[in-house]
Amino acid sequence: MTETEEQIAERARLEQIHGHVWNTTEVTRDFEISGFLAPYVVATRKSDNATGRLTFQHAPRFYFSFTPTTK
Repeated sequence: MTETEEQIAERARLEQIHGHVWNTTEVTRDFEISGFLAPYVVATRKSDNATGRLTFQHAPRFYFSFTPTTK
């Protein structure tokens, strides 16, 4: 998926605020999404099975701010 100039600028803006940012292809590579209630998704990080939430925005669709669930 090639990002447009607008998407690249928006990703850079979000990265300055939130750190790591994922597009839809990247988030499905790194997480398993099991539920959503906008603006959040329930996600399990594939690298370590940590479950938590990601925040997302609709347009352009980016995910950010992974927050693991504490037990």
